[in-house]
Amino acid sequence: MPLFDFLNKWLAHPVVQKIIILIAGIIVITIVVRILKKSLSHYIKDSDIRYRLRKIVSFAGYIVGILFVMSIFSDRLGGIHIAFGIAGAGVAFSLQEVIASFAGWLAISFGNFYKPGDRVQLSGIKGDVIDVSILRTTLMECGGWLSSDQYNGRIVRIANSFVFKEPVFNYSTDFPFLWDEVVVPVKYGSDYRLAREIFSSVLYEVVGDYIIYAKEAWKNIVKKYLIENASVEPMVFMKATDNWVEFGLRYVVDYKKRRSTKDMIYSRILEELDKTSGRVSIASETFQITEVPPFDVRITKESE
Repeated sequence: MPLFDFLNKWLAHPVVQKIIILIAGIIVITIVVRILKKSLSHYIKDSDIRYRLRKIVSFAGYIVGILFVMSIFSDRLGGIHIAFGIAGAGVAFSLQEVIASFAGWLAISFGNFYKPGDRVQLSGIKGDVIDVSILRTTLMECGGWLSSDQYNGRIVRIANSFVFKEPVFNYSTDFPFLWDEVVVPVKYGSDYRLAREIFSSVLYEVVGDYIIYAKEAWKNIVKKYLIENASVEPMVFMKATDNWVEFGLRYVVDYKKRRSTKDMIYSRILEELDKTSGRVSIASETFQITEVPPFDVRITKESE
């Protein structure tokens, strides 16, 4: 029949055969990638390892797909390499931001800038990295209209090209702790030695568990970078001001627990100061009017 003859002739054409093979191959690659991703989700419980392996499988799928397409049409690429070169130059110029983002992804992946799970500040935005794709980094934002380091619910996507333009602040990669400080004003006339003992005791009670881990992490920092061997022990500093004696409580804390730790420190300080029966009192700013200028008020009655 003419229809079957037409189909046979059409299917016998080399280009049509290659297109059919190409479509079938891409379908097979896509199915295999999806099966592998589902298998990873089922068999690997660790979220960090599962996320990385899923990314590797996706990237490998893209590479295999590109190599498959090139192998199908390899015999036709030689005659048009000049046209591809000219077109490639134009595409590179028009897509320079995309290319820069891809280069940024390579720098992030192999330069240890950050990884999913790290808390960072990028382009003035602070948050936890929840995804690093080829072109963009996705953050769960912290702060904003909320105080301290809590999530505000906004998801922010930033082009990877920013790593070549702006500084990258990482809260957790090499040293997963931060130095924080609580300032407590104490009235003049209080027992300053007792106050220092109370503050020091509260610090060791609340953040003492971090000291061992922070020391080990800081040793790795000293080995890796040219930096002094700083102390991670809690410290209490005293400074006299015009209104009160100011105690600064410096300590190391987990980068994700700054606010809750500060709340515990303030709570314990107030509890301990209440037990001193006034020997140590919190100061507050007051204003005293020392002299009131005289007022001369005269009431006159206008004549009718």
